[in-house]
Amino acid sequence: SLSVSSTKLIECSTNSFSPDSVRLVGRAGLCSGRVEVKSNQSWASVCEADFDRQDAEVVCVELGCGAPAALQGGLYGEGEGQTWDKEFQCKGKESLLLDCDTSDRENNTCLPGNAVGLTCSEPDDVRLVGGGSRCAGGVEWYDQGEWRIVGADWNKENVAAVVCRQMGCGSTVSVPPGNITRGFGVFCSGSESSLRECSRSYDLLPGLTVICSGINKIHYMDKSKWTLVDLAISATGV
Repeated sequence: SLSVSSTKLIECSTNSFSPDSVRLVGRAGLCSGRVEVKSNQSWASVCEADFDRQDAEVVCVELGCGAPAALQGGLYGEGEGQTWDKEFQCKGKESLLLDCDTSDRENNTCLPGNAVGLTCSEPDDVRLVGGGSRCAGGVEWYDQGEWRIVGADWNKENVAAVVCRQMGCGSTVSVPPGNITRGFGVFCSGSESSLRECSRSYDLLPGLTVICSGINKIHYMDKSKWTLVDLAISATGV
C-alpha cells in the first residue's frame, strides 16, 4: 500500500531582543561596569532601585562571568542616554536578563548617581598556588580540561599585573625569580582585564610566580547581604 506523509509548517515565536541585550560599560573588561540594557536598538542604563542581587546573578551568567562581587549605584558613572523604565524581578535562574519578569516603576524618575554599576568576578580559570594565600603563588591557567603552568619572560611584570587584576587581588607586590618549572608562554600589555585577552604560545618559558597586594575595601556579597569588608593580605613569609 502507498502511504502518504504530510509536512506541517510551524512558526515559532522568537525573543524580540538580540542576544547582546545587556552589557557592562564604563570600565575595561567584560565583567565590570554600568548595567545597560538594549531595547529598540538603543542602550538604556538601569536605576539602582530597579536592580537587585538576583538580577545581578542573571547578568553575570549571561555575560559568561563569575558570581556578582559588587553592586552599587553610581559605581561606574552615569549613562548619557535614556534610563530603563521598569523594575527587574529576576528569580536568579534565568539565562537572560530580558527573560526575567518586570514591573512598572512606582515613580518614573531615577535620580542622578543612581545608575547601577555591577562587578562580576572573573571566571575561575586562573589561580595562584603554593604561596600561602589565594593572592600569591605560581600562576596556573585552566585550559583544555586541566590546570597548566603559565610561563612569562621579558614581560612577566605585565602578565603579573593582569593576573592580580583578574583575581581581584589588587596590584602586584613582586614577581619573585627562581621558579624552576616551565609553562606555556603568555604575553600581555598589562592593561588587559584577564589573561584571556592576552596572546599566548606553547613555547616553554619560566613559570611565573606572583605576589599581589590583596583586596582593600570592596562591597562583598555574603549570604545575600552586601557588606563593606577589608580583605587586605600580607605577603610576609611568602
